[in-house]
Amino acid sequence: MNTIADPLNHANRVSAKRLATVCGETRHTYAELWSRCRRLGGVLSQLGILRGERVAIWADNSHQYIEVYAGVPAAGRVVVPLNTRHAEPELVYALNDSGARFLLTDRDPGKLADCVERVITIPDEYETLLAGADERELGEGVEENDLAGLFYTGGTTGASKGVMLTHRNLIENTFHFLSSIPHQKSDSVLVMAPLFHAAGSNAVLANIWTGGTQVMLPIFAPDGALDLIEGEGCTGSLGVPTMLSAIVEEQTARPRKTDSLRYLAHGGSPISTELLRRVHQVLPTAELIEIYGATELSPIATIARHEEELLDTDRIRSCGQPILGVGVQILSEDGGLQAVGEVGEVVVRGPTVMQGYWNKPEQTASVLRDGHYWSGDLGYMDEEGYLFLVDRSKDMIVSGGENVYSTEVEEVLYKHPAVLEAAVFGVPDEKWGEAVYAAVHLRPGTEGVDAKDLVAFCREYLGGYKVPKGIDLHAEVLPKSGPGKFLKRELREPYWAGRDRAVN
Repeated sequence: MNTIADPLNHANRVSAKRLATVCGETRHTYAELWSRCRRLGGVLSQLGILRGERVAIWADNSHQYIEVYAGVPAAGRVVVPLNTRHAEPELVYALNDSGARFLLTDRDPGKLADCVERVITIPDEYETLLAGADERELGEGVEENDLAGLFYTGGTTGASKGVMLTHRNLIENTFHFLSSIPHQKSDSVLVMAPLFHAAGSNAVLANIWTGGTQVMLPIFAPDGALDLIEGEGCTGSLGVPTMLSAIVEEQTARPRKTDSLRYLAHGGSPISTELLRRVHQVLPTAELIEIYGATELSPIATIARHEEELLDTDRIRSCGQPILGVGVQILSEDGGLQAVGEVGEVVVRGPTVMQGYWNKPEQTASVLRDGHYWSGDLGYMDEEGYLFLVDRSKDMIVSGGENVYSTEVEEVLYKHPAVLEAAVFGVPDEKWGEAVYAAVHLRPGTEGVDAKDLVAFCREYLGGYKVPKGIDLHAEVLPKSGPGKFLKRELREPYWAGRDRAVN
């Protein structure tokens, strides 16, 4: 049995003097990280936060974020990372839904302060509390099946869902990751994706287990990422395709010394072959690795290594083979196993499958069947188990590595008094992979309302990446099926014409 306390305790035993985190001018060894996490446990006890209670963090990447991400669950509490790209109503919902009593943040909390008992500012108040706290033993009384974190993802019914991940979920994912991408003490890993995102936090525990250094980039910027790769000799990183694209452009314009890079992994959304080719040309020492999964899977399901060797093969369109320890199958709607090459839903089993959605039994039952996670992605596998995605069965758009459920956006559009019908779908986008798009039929007598008005209305309720990049106003009612459902495939089809898959 392992809990998140174990990698912290292990690193302190075998790598105490090694550098754990680099955050601007601040550098902490593993002995210091361990001590700070133990004192964080003391702070939680002094504040009266009981075991199993939730502690939210809304902040940019920092060494304090690493401490909260690992130290809160190691002390028997539950961490709730909040998306810094979400709009205030979305954040208020997540805080209220999770029941978090305390919020740690590096910014003005605004209305979020009304949702919790206390706001603790990072770094000032956080550091003051830590300095005055006693150290508490990490992992005391914590079990592997205890809840470690609530990770909020988009909601299919308009509201976000808190994905319940246990200590076992996160530790098993770490072991699976380490089995496929070996880490070592000499590694210096750039944390450039936001830590609230699976692409940011996936490698945190792996690096602690192995005693490598984590170099923090507070907010992603391609010049900042390349400066740290050169200045700190970073050996690896994980980001979303839009980050890789920006890094390629910056490195092409203003080259840095990047030959320390041993690997560069990406996930969150599909990536084009042309972008992979450019990454390999510009960063030739880095092995290119694709990771596919979902927050509900802690998050890894499949992995494709050495993509640079697959650039001129059909398998470059694949997202890889099942990672060790995880089972991936292609099933029909009735649960039958599909043959090689036949399209069905991607279904995943293993110890990394979430416990369910917080306070949402119906949504949990819709995706978990006999412990298997039905992803909503449609795909097929070849004779060697390489997975190819072709479409989504869920009403979901992936834009810049972030999930956007169309029903979330539709619900906001329907709040506008001029909107009679609204259908939201994804269209190809060269920068973000996919962009949110909408088709709207207005009520009679509201012809003065235009697409710009509706986009501005959406910005009041939604994070920027969820706001439609374009809205088509239809003079006639939107096309529907016999039962009355919008024919979104018909609405999407002109934008995806000529492509071999309907995800991007």
